Parts: sequence; C-alpha cells; structure tokens
Amino acid sequence: MMSLRRILLSPFVGVSLIVVLLALYFRSSFKSPPQHSQRLFSAEELALYNGTDETLPILLGILGDASRAFVSGNFTGDGLTDSLHGLSSSEVKSIVDWRGFYARTYTPVGKLVGRYYDRQGNPTKHLKGAEAKASRGAQLMEKQKIEEDKQKNCNSRWSQDEGGEVWCDVGVPRLVQRPLEIAITGSMSKRCACFEEDQLDQSGLEIYKDCEPLAKTCKV
Repeated sequence: MMSLRRILLSPFVGVSLIVVLLALYFRSSFKSPPQHSQRLFSAEELALYNGTDETLPILLGILGDASRAFVSGNFTGDGLTDSLHGLSSSEVKSIVDWRGFYARTYTPVGKLVGRYYDRQGNPTKHLKGAEAKASRGAQLMEKQKIEEDKQKNCNSRWSQDEGGEVWCDVGVPRLVQRPLEIAITGSMSKRCACFEEDQLDQSGLEIYKDCEPLAKTCKV
C-alpha cells in the first residue's frame, strides 16, 4: 500500500497543505491522543508536518488552506486559497465529503486556527456556512434524483469505430434539462430520457440532431 508520505508528496497533491482544512489527521498507526489533548495549530505550525522531517508525523488539513484547488484543480495563484466563495453546492459538498472520508480513515489530532476555527477552537461562521451549503447540495441532489427516476434514462454506448448512440427499450430518446442543475452545480446540463409518444408534446424536449422524431435509437 502506498504510504501517506508518498501520497502527500505526489505531483497531484504537490505539498501536504494542498488539500483543505477542518480537523488535522495522521496515519491511524500512530497512537491516538486523548480528546482533551488535541491542540490548536497555526498555519505556520502545520507547515512543519509536511513530510520533510522524518521525525514528525504527516498532518493533513481538511477544509481550509487550499480548499478551492482541491475541487478546481487550480494549484496556482488564486486557486490556492481556503475561501469557498463562489463554489457550487456540489463542490462544497465534495469538500465536506472528503472531510468525512479522512475522519473515518485517520485520527483527528487538532484544529487549524484561521477561517474555519477561532483561537479557542470554536467553529466560525465560515465553517457553519460551508456545512449548511453542503447540506443544501445533498438535499437538492437527492430531490433531483427522485425527479429523474420518474422519467427513465436512455440506454447508451460508445465505440471508437461507430461513435455513440442512445436508445430506449420503451419510448423514444429526448434531451431534457435537469431542473435543479443550476442550483446544484451553478450550470445547466441535459440528460437523455425516454418518453412515450403521448408525452412528446411537453415543452423543453429536444430531438437529437439527424434523428427521426419517433426513432428508438439515435446517434450522438
């Protein structure tokens, strides 16, 4: 298994602080400190635990430091910030989900003082706001899934020789907008769903280019 040290120093991550912040974690093989002994770290202190000193464990901050880079992939300039301003609810949910993953996998040892925790270790309005936005994102995604389950998705396949195609076992393919996509991701996308003939007069349905109106299979 690849060690945490190698993961943190890989080209994808860059340095140990390019992940995000909420609680700090190290490998579960280290002895877990008592809850009361968990300490508060400054950014300067946390930077010492980046894997370059073999005598120190590696600490990873979740939900801070370079949070935006964690979801945007921009590891330069403005991307290296702990601000989540302007991120969609699904992007913020992704960061909070990573926090949950590390919390289940590694041992919390402290909190990073800054945007998300004050000098007493209490959650700030920024952390509460991020968690609330992530929760809204999860609710919207579940609501959208319920709505989409009412109209079956098209079958699809793709090959290098023949390209892509979509088809319906019952009904005909149509492109339809995802109604909650802007609220979730900040942009609008479409999906292919199967509609029976008596449903085709609904507004917002789009026929695939060069596809016959009642064809069950369409090239894409």
